[in-house]
Amino acid sequence: MDPSKPATAPPAGWNPSEKSGMDPQPPPYQDYNTAYNQPQGGYPNQTGYPQGQPYGAPYGQPYQGPYQGGPAVTVQPAVYVTTGPLAQPLPDYLGYSIFTMLCCCLPLGIAALIYSINTRDANAIGNRQQAERSSRMARILNNTALGIGIVFIIVYIVLVVISVTAVH
Repeated sequence: MDPSKPATAPPAGWNPSEKSGMDPQPPPYQDYNTAYNQPQGGYPNQTGYPQGQPYGAPYGQPYQGPYQGGPAVTVQPAVYVTTGPLAQPLPDYLGYSIFTMLCCCLPLGIAALIYSINTRDANAIGNRQQAERSSRMARILNNTALGIGIVFIIVYIVLVVISVTAVH
């Protein structure tokens, strides 16, 4: 390139109508649906039934169309069976669980609190079997935590009495 000529000027001998050095023209536009997806003549019958016979019609019998003098088919609404809360809910020992968690044995009190909440949830949805299991486990954990707490308090009192009498 000659530095005296501007950079935007075309080179000498350039013919704007000649495009032999360029890429070929893109192919003409074709509709995507007809060119790639749809075979000539439309979609084939995908149901496995003869042409014109809808899905669900008896095979081999001509389709008679909707409501040809016959009764209309009524669809029944879906029935959802739900259970309500138990009429006689089982005890959940929630207060007992909070007491044992705060005053007696924290780990067993937390476990008892979880089972108490599970009992309350099972009572609310009407699951008696789950409520019985959770209630029983909450009671066992609460009684165990209370027993451990009472033993620790007795041991603490005995140690304090022995240490006070030993000093005097």
